Amino acid sequence: MVNKRNTLGRGLGSLLNVSEKKVEESIFDEIQINKIEINKDQPRKSFNEEKIKELSLSIKQHGIIQPITVRRIDNDKFQLISGERRFRASKLIGNKTIPAFIRDTDDKNLLELALIENIQRENLNSIEIAISYKKLIDELKINQEKLGIRVGKDRTTINNYLRLLKLPPTIQKGLKDNKIQMGHARSLIAIETSELQLKIYQLILVNKLSVRKTEELVRNLNKQKRSIPKEKSRTNNLEKIESKLSSYFGTKITTQGDDKSGKIIIPYKSTNDLNRILELLDII
Repeated sequence: MVNKRNTLGRGLGSLLNVSEKKVEESIFDEIQINKIEINKDQPRKSFNEEKIKELSLSIKQHGIIQPITVRRIDNDKFQLISGERRFRASKLIGNKTIPAFIRDTDDKNLLELALIENIQRENLNSIEIAISYKKLIDELKINQEKLGIRVGKDRTTINNYLRLLKLPPTIQKGLKDNKIQMGHARSLIAIETSELQLKIYQLILVNKLSVRKTEELVRNLNKQKRSIPKEKSRTNNLEKIESKLSSYFGTKITTQGDDKSGKIIIPYKSTNDLNRILELLDII
């Protein structure tokens, strides 16, 4: 028996700043599983098969407590917005249908719906959240502050997640696999070179360093570097400064002048590029 009723998605509506009418136009239905396709923009890219099996046993015994969310893409086809773990678990035990909220949304809003709803409801790891934030910023062409308003986070939190994506892939994978915590990763970001970041990362794993011990290690390491005498060569010194600034801002930085006075020139290629640089300078 099909059971349809209009439902209200208040939490999601407030997050997305979409019209109340649009969010309210949501129908609850029992949908055939073979008519649902996975959303490629789902932020979660890896699934723990053991956890899926545990969830499937729970669903078999108690049913699905929280329906999945889909959108209609054809008369007889749907696309998953959120709830892929429940979807996979239901398929695993051979369920033919699954309860779902059907939302009326177009391609433009689908990405935002999928990413934000999953960020709010699913237990995503730090890298998956960071990738989701970056995708929202890139696709919606908004800055960190506006994204923070949409997902209910301050700009500093958004920035802390985005900075994780600057770490070497090995460290990002370690964070995804829960070998280290986000606190470890944030400490590693303060290290200048990828090579040294990877060395400290291995020390964390081998010695099972806590976040606090890692912070102390990195702090002492940076103190030692600051105590090293400065380069006597003015040219080499400026070249090093230019290199570090270029790496940080993601664009070629040049300097004019000498050690006593001069200019730092930061070029930008577009309005978006300028906004990105201003965000790094914490101006906007």
